[in-house]
Amino acid sequence: MEERLQAPGPKQTVNVLLVDDQPEGLLALEALLEGPERNIVKTRSGREALRQLLKADFALILLDVQMPDMDGFQTAELIRQRDSSKNTPIIFLTAGHKSEENIFRGYAVGAVDYVLKPIVPEILRSKVSVFVDLARQTELVRRQADQLRQSEQEALQLAQARANLLAELEAANRELEAFAYSVSHDLRAPLRRINGFAGILLEDFSAQLDPVAKGYLERVSQAGRHMCQLLDDLLNLSRVTRKELTRRRTDLDSLVKEVRDSLQPEIEGREIEWQIGCLPTVECDPGLIKQVFANLLLNAIKYTRPRQRATIQVDQMICDGQPAVFVRDNGVGFDMKYADKLFGVFQRLHRQEDFEGTGVGLATVQRIIHKHGGRVWAEAEPYKGATFYFILGTPERNEFENNTTLRGEVWQPTR
Repeated sequence: MEERLQAPGPKQTVNVLLVDDQPEGLLALEALLEGPERNIVKTRSGREALRQLLKADFALILLDVQMPDMDGFQTAELIRQRDSSKNTPIIFLTAGHKSEENIFRGYAVGAVDYVLKPIVPEILRSKVSVFVDLARQTELVRRQADQLRQSEQEALQLAQARANLLAELEAANRELEAFAYSVSHDLRAPLRRINGFAGILLEDFSAQLDPVAKGYLERVSQAGRHMCQLLDDLLNLSRVTRKELTRRRTDLDSLVKEVRDSLQPEIEGREIEWQIGCLPTVECDPGLIKQVFANLLLNAIKYTRPRQRATIQVDQMICDGQPAVFVRDNGVGFDMKYADKLFGVFQRLHRQEDFEGTGVGLATVQRIIHKHGGRVWAEAEPYKGATFYFILGTPERNEFENNTTLRGEVWQPTR
């Protein structure tokens, strides 16, 4: 007897197997148990039941004990042998008395319950509902577990893909950095020759050159010097990128003082008011952070040049719960709509004719701060100055001094 089989679908339809050699008994069971989420499969012998078990999974088997050829106990024993991994629950249907011997025999071959004939419909429906709901919930849990495993596998695959991409990106960056270093290094030698010969021509043969030729030669020499500076800055950027951090407790006050003293030749003949606050002591690479201050202070000196009296402030503040160091000036500033270009290599917001530079200094600052696990940003307004902020990584190990009293000083130039 062939019956239509269904696997549990979106509505969790489950299969129930009926085994009884009496056609009228099968019809009566089907009438009692049929429902929208139950697929009833009827068989009239143990062998036919075994064949159905090869085709589909069942939530429950209702198995008549007394059948010719192969009784219910024999059928149940074969089911357990062939279906040991699934442990489909079996309810025995019997018209005889439930003797202790039969009860123990039934449980031994996998029965979960007995129902006596004549069947009381409410009792049968109640028992069947328990196992149907259990099968539905088990299937739901299995599907959720499968989805979870699939999600975990997809997450692992995504993480692996990201790791591979990151490794490829790091390798590409290393190759690019090595290439930039090699090119910058190798270009310096021929460029020095060009600058050297241009200098010799200007120094030794200037009188023999007509004004136009001399002007061209001066422009060649100037471009050569700019190119040398550009290569030096690129090499420095490459070294910063490749350098391993050497962190130690560092007093930023001392670093700023060293940098300011080293920049004295840049401020000859100028009046600059330095406002230096109490800076924190932090865990950092002092050599690299010194370079950060050098680049930021040099920028402040450069872009305050149009001011008769420049003001440069170095201090700290709390930003998002972390100590941020800032360098502020009253220089020419810039338009914030171009701020996204500020830290790019070769990106400049002012003309070369107005302010010299290669556009690498702020890119170097950003690389150094990022190597420390921190961040750097700027705020500015045209002709109203600019402020550069940076936060270093591992803030829990950095001391923040609440005393922000300024030490006002006026830098008097050496006349």
